[in-house]
Amino acid sequence: MIANSTVPCGIAIPQVFTGGEPVDMKLVRDFAARAETLGYDSLWVQEQIIGQAPVLEPLALLGYAAAVTSGIRLGTAVIITTTRNPILLAKQFATVDAMSGGRLIAGIALGGRPADYALLDGPSSHRVGHFLEGLRLMRALWSQETVDFGGRFWQLESAWIAPRTVQQPLPVWFGGRHPDQLRRAVDHGDGWMGAGSTTTAQFSEHVRILRRRMDETGRDPATFPIAKRVYVALDDDRARAEQRLRDWFGERYAPRPQLGPQVSVWGSAAQCVEGLQQVLDAGAGMLMLNHVFDHVEHVDALAEEVVPHLEMLNQ
Repeated sequence: MIANSTVPCGIAIPQVFTGGEPVDMKLVRDFAARAETLGYDSLWVQEQIIGQAPVLEPLALLGYAAAVTSGIRLGTAVIITTTRNPILLAKQFATVDAMSGGRLIAGIALGGRPADYALLDGPSSHRVGHFLEGLRLMRALWSQETVDFGGRFWQLESAWIAPRTVQQPLPVWFGGRHPDQLRRAVDHGDGWMGAGSTTTAQFSEHVRILRRRMDETGRDPATFPIAKRVYVALDDDRARAEQRLRDWFGERYAPRPQLGPQVSVWGSAAQCVEGLQQVLDAGAGMLMLNHVFDHVEHVDALAEEVVPHLEMLNQ
């Protein structure tokens, strides 16, 4: 059990079925229930609409997770909102929040692959304005009985969605790594999740930018959680763990198998503790652990052998 740990740790739901594995919803159900029993802080999903890797759609998967759990929080890390109609997306987020009894963290981002996003009717210009206006519209739909909205991209008169979100307000965490997006996270978001495809050194620099912006705007750091997705592979055979990471990253982030050992924590329990502690020391207030194989084994082993040995330092 990790409920008494001083470090909040979420964990990724099995979602990416590489190597020809079939989609296994029994695995997802059993994993989610076990993570809740073990005391993990939250369950998380990611998004990849266009790509070769078989990745389940995140909001549909969170709806399933909401039905098979009762108390653990649920999060998206992250939805690229500029590829989705904000009215429909507001409805989807509100539905998951209602289905879960108010457990959703809506993680969103602008995204960094405009060429792909154009295939999903994403904007080819004014992307930042499109992103921020879509967020304002969603927040209005989540909180107001009727919405009159006169924006550049969307105009609504006496519109509404129901049910609205259980949480008022719904927490919205940002992703992204560009300095401008990091500053926008502080200005417009309720928290930030560092990408799993970044190194600890890059994360540390991102944290410095976030904190500098909080100082500039007078924002209380206690109101702005900082988290990081960390890919982790627990295996006493370190060489085997590295190869399995390379295989997984070669399919999920094709064609970049070398990214696995660059951004992940892997090896024995002691080696994983050391690597994760470095992320905490760099400024993370929460870790989202993302194992990529042996899901059942990892959910237990991380809780028993790794998380209890992590320490939250005064930051």
